[in-house]
Amino acid sequence: MGSLYRSEEMRFCQLIVEKDAAFSVVAELGKQACVQFKDLNPDVNSFQRIFVRDIRRFDEMERKLRFLESQIQKDGMQIGGRVDDGDYEAMPTAELNQLETTLNDLERDVKNMNESDALLKKNFADLKEWDAVLNKTDEFFAGGVDSEAQEELEEQEELGGGRQAEKAPIQYVVGVIRRERIPAFERVLWRACHHTAYVRASDIEEQLEDPETGDKVNKSVFIVFYKGDRLRSIINKVADGFKAKLFANCPRTSKERQSSVHEVRARIADLQTVIGQTREHRFRVLQAAANNHMAWLKQVNLQKSVYHTLNLFNFDGIGRFFVGECWIPLRDIDNVREALERATEASGSAVRPVLNVLETSDEPPTYNKTNKFTAVFQSIVDSYGVASYLEVNPAPYTIITFPFLFSCMFGDLGHGILMLLAGIYLVVREKNLIARNIKDEIFGMFFGGRYIILLMGLFSIHAGFIYNDMFAKAFNIFGSRWHNPYPNANVSHWIHEEEVAKRDILFEVTGQPHQFFSRSNKPRFTNQYSIALSDWRGHLDPGVAYDTAAGPYPFGVDPVWNVAENRLNFLNSMKMKLSVILGIGQMTFGVILSLQNHRFFKSKIDIFTVFIPQMLFLGCIFMYLCLQIILKWIFFWVKEEVIFGQLYPGSHCAPSLLIGLINMFMLKPREAGFVMNETRVGPNNLLIEKEGCYLTQWYPGQSIIEMILVLIAVICVPIMLFGKPIAFILEQKKHKKAHAENITVHANVLTEETEIIANGNGKAEGGHSSGGGGGAHHGENFGDVMVHQAIHTIEYVLGCVSHTASYLRLWALSLAHAQLSEVLWHMVLSNSFNASHNLAIGGIAIYIVFFIFAVLTFSILVLMEGLSAFLHALRLHWVEFQSKFYLGLGYPFVPFSFKEQLSKVELQAAA
Repeated sequence: MGSLYRSEEMRFCQLIVEKDAAFSVVAELGKQACVQFKDLNPDVNSFQRIFVRDIRRFDEMERKLRFLESQIQKDGMQIGGRVDDGDYEAMPTAELNQLETTLNDLERDVKNMNESDALLKKNFADLKEWDAVLNKTDEFFAGGVDSEAQEELEEQEELGGGRQAEKAPIQYVVGVIRRERIPAFERVLWRACHHTAYVRASDIEEQLEDPETGDKVNKSVFIVFYKGDRLRSIINKVADGFKAKLFANCPRTSKERQSSVHEVRARIADLQTVIGQTREHRFRVLQAAANNHMAWLKQVNLQKSVYHTLNLFNFDGIGRFFVGECWIPLRDIDNVREALERATEASGSAVRPVLNVLETSDEPPTYNKTNKFTAVFQSIVDSYGVASYLEVNPAPYTIITFPFLFSCMFGDLGHGILMLLAGIYLVVREKNLIARNIKDEIFGMFFGGRYIILLMGLFSIHAGFIYNDMFAKAFNIFGSRWHNPYPNANVSHWIHEEEVAKRDILFEVTGQPHQFFSRSNKPRFTNQYSIALSDWRGHLDPGVAYDTAAGPYPFGVDPVWNVAENRLNFLNSMKMKLSVILGIGQMTFGVILSLQNHRFFKSKIDIFTVFIPQMLFLGCIFMYLCLQIILKWIFFWVKEEVIFGQLYPGSHCAPSLLIGLINMFMLKPREAGFVMNETRVGPNNLLIEKEGCYLTQWYPGQSIIEMILVLIAVICVPIMLFGKPIAFILEQKKHKKAHAENITVHANVLTEETEIIANGNGKAEGGHSSGGGGGAHHGENFGDVMVHQAIHTIEYVLGCVSHTASYLRLWALSLAHAQLSEVLWHMVLSNSFNASHNLAIGGIAIYIVFFIFAVLTFSILVLMEGLSAFLHALRLHWVEFQSKFYLGLGYPFVPFSFKEQLSKVELQAAA
C-alpha cells in the first residue's frame, strides 16, 4: 500500500547552487514537484527581499494581462486554451523581454483605441442628435408652433396685470434631453420663467448610444420660445440642471436646415465607416491577444513563482552561491539529483549544485502520495487533520468503510443504481469534462468526488439487496421461506371482504402461540388461535408458516416482510442491532490500528498501559454485547428446545439484552433457566415458566462471567489513567541514576580545584554538577503527562458509550430513507395507476405523475438524502473511528510545483 498506508519518509536537505544557475535549478525542481523549501528569511518582509524588483516586474505584466482580458471579454470574444497545458518549460530571458515589450505595446494600443473609439462615439452621438434636432425643428415650424407660441406669450403678458411686459421679439432655442426627464423639465421651466416660456417636445424614434456608458437611451428634442435675455439665462441654467444639451446655432430658415441635414448625414456616413474600420482593427488586435493570452499568463506566473521561491534562499559568505533548505521524500532524492544535473547543463554553469542531507530536530511534513482515485479519500481524512509524521493513515481503510457506512443509511437498490449511473458517467467522461473546463463550483465538487460517488452507488446497491428494498418495494428472487398455512376457503373469504371494504390485508408475523401456566396455574397463552374476520388481518405463525427445512432466505431480508404489518418492528430491531455490531467492530479496528502506531514508534509503555486496557475494556462490555446479539439470532427461536443445557419454552422468553446489560453493571442476582423445572403438568403436558423469564440467566454461569467482565473493565480504567504517568516517573528516576553513575570528579588537593567530567567524554562541566532529567520526554513534566492521560482516559471510557449510541444513526437514517421512499411511492406514483379508467387519460396521468415522481426521487431521495448520509458517514469516520488511533497533528507536504501554481491561477480565473 506504500505511502498511502503510512506517510513517506522525508529528509531535510541543504541545497547550494551557483547564482547564475539558481533560476534554472528552481524551475527544473518546479517541474518535479517533490521539494518543499524552507524560508531562511522569516524576519525579512516581502519588500526587502532579493528579487522584489523581478516580482514587481511580473506583477506589472500580470496586470497588463488582466487589462487585456477585460477588454477581450468586453468585446464578447472567447479566450481559448487553458493555463495548465502540461508544458512547464520556462521562457528564455530574451523571449521574456520580447513578451514584456509586446504587452507594453498592446496595452498602449488598446488604450489609444479606447480613447479614439470613445471620441468617435461621442462625435457620432452628437451628429445623430444634431440630425434629429434639424428634422424635429422643421416639423415644429411646419406645424405652426411659432404662431401658437406667439399667441400663448401674448396672453401671458396680458394676464400679467400691472407688471410691465418686456418689449422684445420672440426667440427660441432647441435642445436634446433624456425622454423620462421631459415632464419635470417642462414644469420647472414653466415655474422658473413665470409662465412666460412656451415649451414643446418630440421624441426621437431611434435609440441613441450613450458614449460614456455604451447603453442605449431614449431622447427627445425640445424647443423653447421666450422673450428677452433674462429668460435665456434662466433656460440655460435649467437645462444644465437636467443635463440637457442646447443647440444655439440652429439655422433659422427651412432651406438652411435642409442643407445642414444633408451635410450632417454625409458626415455620419463617413464617421460610420471610420468607426467600422477602427473596430475591425481592434478586433484583430484583441483576437491575436486572446489566442496567446493563456500562454502568456502561464509564462508570467511560472517566472513569478520561481522568483518567489528564490526569495526563500539565502546567500553564502561571498555572495556567489545561493543556499536553500528543503524537505524531500526519501524515494525522490535521486530524482532531485538528476533534475539538478539537467538544470546545470541547461544553464551552462561550470559549478554543479550540492545537495546535502542534514540532521534536524524539526518535525517533518506529512506526505501521502495519491492518485486521482485515492485523492478524494485522502482529502476526507486531511479535512479532519493532517496525519502526524509516519502515523498510520486512515485513508486506505476509508476507501471501503466510508461508502459501506453510507450505504447502510442509504440502502436502496433503485437509488443506488441512479447514483452508480451518475458516478459512471463522471468517470467515463472524465477526460472530456476536464477538457471542457467547466467552471461551475457545484459541478466541480461532484466531479472531484466522482470515484466516491461511484463506490457509494455500488455499496448502496449491495445494501439494497440486503434490505430487499427498491423504491419501497421488495423483490422475490429466491422465493420466500414463508407459506400460507390457512385454508383456501378462508383466504377467498378475506379477499372478498377486502374488495368490499376496499382495505388491504396485512400479515402480522408473530411468535408461535403456546399454552403455559404461571405459578398461579392460570393459563397465559393458548395453543389454539382464531382469526377475527372483522379485522381483515392474517396472522402467520412462524412455527407453522415458516419453511424450516429450506432454511433462511439466501441473501438479505425475506420479501414477505414487505407486506407484514409488524414490518417496522422487525426491521428496526434488526437494523439497530446491526448498527451496534458495525459500530463496535469499526471502533475495535481503530483501537487495533493504534497498536500499529505503538509498534512502529517502539512505544512499549503505550502498548501495555493504553492499547491492552482499551481492548479489554471494549471487549468485556461491548464485544460481549455483540456476542450476545449474534447468539440470540442463532439459537433463540419460537419453538421449544434446549439451549445451552436449559429448556427454552418459546420466543416470549428470549433474553432482553438491554435490560440484561443494565443488570450486568448493577450486579443484580438473577435466576438461572426459563422454567421452574422440566416437569409438565395438566392434561396438555404444559410447563410452568418463571416470572420474567426473559430476564433470567440464559446460559450457565452467566452471573459469574459477567461479574468477572465488569471487574476487568473497572480495573482497566486506573491502568489507563495512572499507568503511563507511573512509567514516566520510573523512567525519570532511571535516567537520573544513569546520569549520576556516568559522572567522574577529579580533585586537586594542592590547588583545591575540582573538575566534573560527564558521560566519560572528558568534557568539563564546572565546579558543581546540577543533574538533569526527563530528557526522554523532551521537556515534558509529570503534570503534563498526568493531565493528558486523564483527558485521554475519560474521553475513551465515555466515548465507548456515546460512540456506540452514535452509530445508531445508521439505523435511524436507514429508517427515514425507507419511509420517505415509501411515502413518495404510495402518495405520488401509485395514485396515478387508478387515476382514470380511460386508457388515454390514464396514460397521460401516469406520464405526468411519473415525471414528478422522478424529479422528487432524484432531488430529495438521491441528492438531499445522499448528502445527509454523506455528512453522517463523515462524522462517524472523523469522531468515532479516527479518535481511537489518529492524532492528526502534522502539517502537509507542500512542494514547489508549477502544476499547483497554475491550478491556483485557473481557480482565480474561474472565480
